Amino acid sequence: MKNPGKNFLIIPGVVFISLFICLLPTPAQQSKSVPKSSTYVDKHGVLRWASDKSEVALFGVNYTTPFAHPYRMHKRLNIPHEKAIDQDVYHFARLGFDAFRVHVWDCEISDTLGNLIENEHLRLFDYLLAKLKERKIKILITPIAYWGNGYPEPEEKTPGFSTKYGKGNCLTNPEAIKAQERYLGQFVNHVNQYTGIAYKNDPDIIAFEISNEPHHGGTVEETRIFINRLAKAIRNTGCAKPVFYNFSHSIHLAEAYFDADVDGGTFQWYPAGLVKGNEIHGNFLTNVADYDIPFSENKKFQKMAKVVYEFDAADIGRSYIYPYMAKSFREAGFQFATQFAYDPLHMAPFNTDYQTHYMNLAYAPQKALSLKIAGEVFRKMPLGKESGNYPADTVFDVFRVSYKSDLAEMVNDEKFFYTNNTTTRPPFPEKLNAIAGFGNSPVVQYEGLGAYFLDQIEYGVWRLEVMPDAVWVDDPFAKASPRKEVSVISWNTRKMTVNLPDLEQDFKITGLNDGNIVSQSAQGNTFEVGPGSYLLVYKGKNTAWKATDKWKNITLKEFVAPVSKLKKTYVLHQPLEEISAGKPYGVEAKVMSPDVPDKVEIFLYGRRWRPEIIEMKKTTAYTYTATIDTAHIREGMLRYYIAVKSKGAGMTFPSGSEGLPSEWDFYDQNPYMVRVVDSVTPICLFDAVKDGGYVYGNSWFPVVPSKEAGESVLNINIRNLNREGHNYSGRFFFADKVKGRRADFDRFNILVINGYSTTGKPVQVQVAFIDNMGYAYGGFLEIDSEPGNYPINISDLERIPAINLPNAYPTFLPAYFFNDTEKEFNLMNMESIQFSVGPGIPESEYNRAFGVAIGKIFLK
Repeated sequence: MKNPGKNFLIIPGVVFISLFICLLPTPAQQSKSVPKSSTYVDKHGVLRWASDKSEVALFGVNYTTPFAHPYRMHKRLNIPHEKAIDQDVYHFARLGFDAFRVHVWDCEISDTLGNLIENEHLRLFDYLLAKLKERKIKILITPIAYWGNGYPEPEEKTPGFSTKYGKGNCLTNPEAIKAQERYLGQFVNHVNQYTGIAYKNDPDIIAFEISNEPHHGGTVEETRIFINRLAKAIRNTGCAKPVFYNFSHSIHLAEAYFDADVDGGTFQWYPAGLVKGNEIHGNFLTNVADYDIPFSENKKFQKMAKVVYEFDAADIGRSYIYPYMAKSFREAGFQFATQFAYDPLHMAPFNTDYQTHYMNLAYAPQKALSLKIAGEVFRKMPLGKESGNYPADTVFDVFRVSYKSDLAEMVNDEKFFYTNNTTTRPPFPEKLNAIAGFGNSPVVQYEGLGAYFLDQIEYGVWRLEVMPDAVWVDDPFAKASPRKEVSVISWNTRKMTVNLPDLEQDFKITGLNDGNIVSQSAQGNTFEVGPGSYLLVYKGKNTAWKATDKWKNITLKEFVAPVSKLKKTYVLHQPLEEISAGKPYGVEAKVMSPDVPDKVEIFLYGRRWRPEIIEMKKTTAYTYTATIDTAHIREGMLRYYIAVKSKGAGMTFPSGSEGLPSEWDFYDQNPYMVRVVDSVTPICLFDAVKDGGYVYGNSWFPVVPSKEAGESVLNINIRNLNREGHNYSGRFFFADKVKGRRADFDRFNILVINGYSTTGKPVQVQVAFIDNMGYAYGGFLEIDSEPGNYPINISDLERIPAINLPNAYPTFLPAYFFNDTEKEFNLMNMESIQFSVGPGIPESEYNRAFGVAIGKIFLK
């Protein structure tokens, strides 16, 4: 046998055996290299676990720290990415998430040919997946995003094929498609450097979604061929996992999806649109009452599994809505759902990741608890079964949602979860083993502004975790900047009362987390507690549980919370815009300060030069209140400042100026101001100058100068009405604006629009009230080209379909909400005013232009 090289010694009969032995995988490698799938889709379109054939039901979040803006922000903040991932994934575990999804920024980990680049982004993604696996969180990966990596910053020059071709060309260009095939094959073959398992073989990666939100413009056949090529690229690696494709975009090509070689479809849900630029208010339960898929009756589609890759109640800061969305998901047949997107802990003070979303346990605790309850809904509610119609179904199974109380809750024999103060009593407190909440309940009383968790480890032994206080000091949905905090954290020790039968009274409290040296006994059921994790033990009971012990998917001593970085004083106070003369005026302010204030005072300016000083009383953790008596509430303008005194110094608000109004050199001339009027003065519901920026709708309506001198109007100009829904509509939430005049509502019976037509022809406008249930009551006005007041009798308003505003994504979801529930009109319950051009206009006129300018809307 010829020697193939000078460095080889040939021993006949040994070389082949040696090579064969060397090529054999080790037992560990064998177990990691056999292509298997932990899930499959059955013939009825149900995603099932391969181990026991049970239905999959997984709920969680998207999260993006290894990529794009979050990757860069952590570097700027000097936070190790691994540390950030560890902390956030722990919070995922505390919130009960068992699902994770992300669209990978392929532009950062590929070249123009589609070759996978082993770099820091991919390494950190491997690390994230390994940490998710440790917490038993299942994973769905979308390998192709088609996005650049800039948002909200300018785009960077990245090496990937998406950067070279762009999304549109990636769907049609032959070389771009080849690059995607190459990339997908290398991606699913990639071996995670922390687990040693290829993505295609990892049992905790349950499926792949080929790409994120493709917008196809070709034919059905072209689209089917494209999908099949990319699905084949994944399966040619030996990957046996289900493969999904996005079905919620380009639905005119739905037949291509049904005929493609994929196992299911992915969908999104943003029921109130995206990126309004401020928090939007009102009852949005009607927007999420149903998830109607237009092709749900298609027989081919019914054999395919359904996934929600992204959802959020974007720009909505309240906590009542997520469990109701989860109920609608289950009714529509979804088995996997992930909110977009969880804010990394160290970025959450600024919300620069995606300003339209805000989700973090520390900085948005009530929203996070709502998502926890939504996960319980998703796992508990049966697949594809209707649970009633709104509003009767706001109480369903063991869940309840309440817009009026901003509350979502779950209560059964074992679990009691709630997002706000509640009076609900668990049916059998002695059977409880898990509590998570915010505020007060019959089981826990706590005035702090952070979430808390109580988990029974064994009878008479509970683990308590208390998060620090979080206060929103700015609108988290407004323009974001790392130079502007929207939520601040404060660590405080507060009283907590826990009423649990197996703890009884005088139980022992011991600190668990590192540095927590607390060791005390409760006084009855009450004790002092600060942020941290604790063991609560029945008096006299000996327990073997230690801080380092594992329990479910956490360690008992684990605790993650941002440190208190409160560096300045905030006074959060929104004065009423207008009040009636002769009635007392209550002032409430939330005061956040590095030091506990010595005094908080109102400096009230009336007809005298010197102010009258009224001391405000502390009523809860940060809330101070006072009442200005009727003697000061005369027609005219009420002017006052709020001053915070601490350590001998004063600061005056609203400006935040140093000093006090009583000092000779105080120069701030911008106090809080409230209009004081007679009770029969017309009540303004909408003023284009003040309120135009807070209108939300299905288009953008600018505020422009009016025909009339010195006035401004909201401009609604429409080229034609040939659009889905055939309406252009805006809505303004006026409930806060009229809070000081609400008691006068019963004096008024006419609704007036001040404005004019902008086209020279009369325009028909539908105007409607929206009440606190989300029901609409409307009527029609004809507005001509002359500026003026156009009235309608309130008694002439009728129940009409409510337009779901802002318009939802995906766009195929219903544009209107209406049910047959009889409900009488009550002006006291109205919260929003809606104006529309389109309803009532005959189809023959859709092609012409329409326009209306609205200056004010008021009651008279």
